[in-house]
Amino acid sequence: MKAIRSGIAGFAAALALWPMAVGAQQVLPAPLLQGTQSQVPVAVQILRWHMLDGDVNALTFRSMDTLFTTRSVARSGDVWQLPRNDHPLDLTYSFQGKRYSAEEFLDRTYTNALLVMKDGRIVSEIYRNHSNERTRFMGWSMTKSITSMLVGCALEEGRIKSLDDPITNYLPELSTGGYQGATIRQILEMRSGVDYEERYDFANPGTAATNHINALVKNVARFADPARTIRRANPPGAVFQYKTLDTAVLGWLIERVSGMSVAAYTARKLWEPLGMESDAFYIMDGPPGVGREFSGAGFNATLRDWGRIGLTMLNHGTGNGHPILSPEWVARATAPAAPEDAQGGYGFQWWTMPGSDAYSAIGLQGQYVFVDPATRTVVVKLSYFPPADGPASDETAAFLAAASAWTPR
Repeated sequence: MKAIRSGIAGFAAALALWPMAVGAQQVLPAPLLQGTQSQVPVAVQILRWHMLDGDVNALTFRSMDTLFTTRSVARSGDVWQLPRNDHPLDLTYSFQGKRYSAEEFLDRTYTNALLVMKDGRIVSEIYRNHSNERTRFMGWSMTKSITSMLVGCALEEGRIKSLDDPITNYLPELSTGGYQGATIRQILEMRSGVDYEERYDFANPGTAATNHINALVKNVARFADPARTIRRANPPGAVFQYKTLDTAVLGWLIERVSGMSVAAYTARKLWEPLGMESDAFYIMDGPPGVGREFSGAGFNATLRDWGRIGLTMLNHGTGNGHPILSPEWVARATAPAAPEDAQGGYGFQWWTMPGSDAYSAIGLQGQYVFVDPATRTVVVKLSYFPPADGPASDETAAFLAAASAWTPR
């Protein structure tokens, strides 16, 4: 009995300390205390602040609907059935002078899910870390490639007259800032010339990091808002500089010319005609009810539906028997706008692979939809790289080349 009373006393003492421990956990990082006060619960802001961290992103990258306000992209109709010809993933690849198996690759490059398709057939489909065919994975900047497809759809519908139109013809709100004089084509190619360095040092936030904090962590501003007043760094078209703000402007353009939300237009032009098997969703920036879809990096979909995007591009813009984009658009979007360097090049929000016709949608910390027309290969890799993990990116490039050359037997 004495031992029981002692245990109860100890438990009571621990409970007395519990509110203090909880309070300590609810302290916001200093950058979140600056500027406009957020109405987002403190606990949610802290989760968003840490969502990129390597010890939790295996979960957060497939749970974004628990962290953000979202807008659904609904599927409808018959599902586009993907034929299967399953094989063991028995390929090997070389990296930094050593040979590795595909199984080793999955662990070495922080893989949540992997899909390999050959000539339109699934040959390997792997889910890890308690994910499955219903899991919707964050695409991060693979969203840019989705936005590019939507611009192509709007152009073919005549909602956009020409890619060489100034963006201010459609978004006059940008007439007083650095986007004045930039064309839609230049923005697609990340050559707008505006002064926006894509650097995310959250401890010492610059323009991009501050925008991320305000729009996505605190939800006090729209991600595209800085486009109204941003200054110019270079003449439009002169310099390639990767920046998510350009794609946010393209999302705003889609919203304006379509007369509907980006999510609704994505459903109408992609998700419904392509016969996707699951609803997708965008995370929203800005205050609830006021913000818009994060068209630069906020799209979430299942592994196989990401694969259907790649297969549509492989088939020159046709998927599920429906022409979604013209072959001419696909060819232009996936060709480098300028000579490639050793890392490749950039088209209309698609990365090109050096020395080949292959191209890829690529997202932060290891998201890939890789397409190689020469071997009719599509690979989707959904990952949880630690922040700024260059070796994992380089190793993935080696694996993708090997997967493209692989012939299942």
